[in-house]
Amino acid sequence: MNPDQVLKAFAAGELTLEQAKSRLLGQSIVDAGCAQLDMHREMRAGGPEVVYCEGKTPEQVAAIFTEIHNHSGRVLGTRARPEHLEGLPEALGASLDETSGLLRVGPDPEPRGKVVVLSAGTSDLGVAEEAAGTARFLGSGVERRYDCGVAGIQRLFSAMDAVRDASAIVVVAGMEGALPSVVGGMAAPPIVAVPTSVGYGANFQGLAALLAMLNSCAPGIGVVNIDNGFGAGFLAHKINMQAVDRD
Repeated sequence: MNPDQVLKAFAAGELTLEQAKSRLLGQSIVDAGCAQLDMHREMRAGGPEVVYCEGKTPEQVAAIFTEIHNHSGRVLGTRARPEHLEGLPEALGASLDETSGLLRVGPDPEPRGKVVVLSAGTSDLGVAEEAAGTARFLGSGVERRYDCGVAGIQRLFSAMDAVRDASAIVVVAGMEGALPSVVGGMAAPPIVAVPTSVGYGANFQGLAALLAMLNSCAPGIGVVNIDNGFGAGFLAHKINMQAVDRD
């Protein structure tokens, strides 16, 4: 019995208050042996529990994926490697995108709204794809415009038409991290900026780009952590859903 069914049964008088509370609490956390899984997160917070695969063994990832799949039929993992895919039961029908490191089970929902993902250079592709794949898995429509950094700014101008009807823009850049400021001065939708660790020595593994984005003079820009495409995609999706539901 899923949470909606429990509540309907309680409303119909088929369950007592204590029985309903017991069932809901019993379903909220599932013990996978190596992890305590929050099965009510999507209902409560607008997005499901996502598996961070880095640092986990293939056996641990398999146990977690199996439990979440049994509950919802769809699972997303980040920072996954081929051995994580190989360790999953074949019946799950999982797929791994090695560019983004996203490990997925289940179909994407029907896309709603629009998130645009812009990247400065091809070297930023992995982080950009993590953002795009996350937003799409969660249910947002996604449009990608890559390799449009400020070193060849004319490439950005041709991408600007795509962002005008977007609910949110994810802007991914390394080196000096200037792209979000430029986009922020040209586009109305809120921007989620993602600094990447792409760059030479004084980039300090993304710290220079992070500080540039935090110090941007263009308003309407929020910044996530270095290389955190997942966090950017998740946030852009939530912004997008607010706009879709308001319409």
